[in-house]
Amino acid sequence: MSIKKASFAQEALDYHEGERPGKIATEVTKSFTSQKDLSLAYTPGVAVPCLHIEENPEDAYRYTAKANLIGVISNGTAVLGLGDIGALASKPVMEGKGVLFKKFSDLDAFDIEVDTKDIARFCNVVEAIAPTFGGINLEDIKAPECFEIEKRLVEALDIPVMHDDQHGTAVISTAAIMNACHITERKLSELRVVIVGAGAAAISCGRLYREMGVETIMMIDSKGVIHNGRDDLNVYKKEFSLQVPTTQEEAFTNADIVVGLSRPGTFGAEDIKRMAKDPVIFTLANPTPEMFPEEVQAVRPDAIIATGRSDFANQVNNVLGFPFIFRGAIDVRAKKINIEMKLAAAQALADLARQEVPEYINELYNTTVTFGREYLIPKPFDKRLIIEVSAAVAEAAVRSGSSQQSGFKIEVYKEQLAKRHCIDCDH
Repeated sequence: MSIKKASFAQEALDYHEGERPGKIATEVTKSFTSQKDLSLAYTPGVAVPCLHIEENPEDAYRYTAKANLIGVISNGTAVLGLGDIGALASKPVMEGKGVLFKKFSDLDAFDIEVDTKDIARFCNVVEAIAPTFGGINLEDIKAPECFEIEKRLVEALDIPVMHDDQHGTAVISTAAIMNACHITERKLSELRVVIVGAGAAAISCGRLYREMGVETIMMIDSKGVIHNGRDDLNVYKKEFSLQVPTTQEEAFTNADIVVGLSRPGTFGAEDIKRMAKDPVIFTLANPTPEMFPEEVQAVRPDAIIATGRSDFANQVNNVLGFPFIFRGAIDVRAKKINIEMKLAAAQALADLARQEVPEYINELYNTTVTFGREYLIPKPFDKRLIIEVSAAVAEAAVRSGSSQQSGFKIEVYKEQLAKRHCIDCDH
């Protein structure tokens, strides 16, 4: 390990330890300074809301933290780039997810690490504790188990459930593709898209791309292009199986877009040379992309490039999605996070990137940010995200029937979000 890496590793350990280990804590939200407060917060006063909730379960949203509480739940089988490190070792990541929820959307979060790889047992645990939460963010669960887990929980529960590793990348990359097509004057229905990788994120990306109008998708796993001539495909890969055998060389020929969701080296210079004019190349493997931007530019200077890293332009970062998707879903008490809500989030991100960038963003990133090839999607610290994305998701939930809220008015909700999160306040 280099001295620089060793220094950073120690800095990371010191950050997580400190005087108070970990990154999250709970706080008391009501006055608690007198005997009267004690009698209201606990016995006998606490019995009153308990009885109201017994009579009307929806009152839990009025009298408890459920209305603003997310469960971040993992079994630690697919943690970041670390793999299957186990439930306990995943806890720093899950705490970190709680920090992001709080800081970006003011949603509280409890991290729950479930020590089992058994699908039924995992789902039983989550179903049993679900009354605690207003929504459940599944995290870092490996494929293909994650598909079945999410499916079971979405069907079983009446609160929003989303596996962010699948849908976060799908939503953000969809927004980036929308804007890349806007810049290069391509039609979504005419795109030839190559997805390198066939895990949770890749399958979800392919599904969402289809929903937004992409008709030609070629998916490549570790054994090559997925096609009907293969007998080793699971049910999820079969969704993207081509009718005829196809090679990687053929897949890349005249392709408009490649989305890398695999590992370094799964495609290279010879592949992207075959792509169409002004290719859109997303190398999203993290922390080391399939190809670094400078490697892409060396052979395709006409390319539009995105990565999953913060040190390059166009970072496809899930934090642009999940805090605001859950914020909008929970605020209108949506029962599910459906496809309409995901597409609404992607469109809101694409639209926001085309607007004039606030000066504080230029100052924060020490550059002048304008919509174009190096700015396809908003920056994570853009304060407008909480308003535009959450409102779009909430409206889509109501419009699609996932929420039964009546009288929803998007402009009123945007004003409430701005006030709650102190957008444009002086402090």
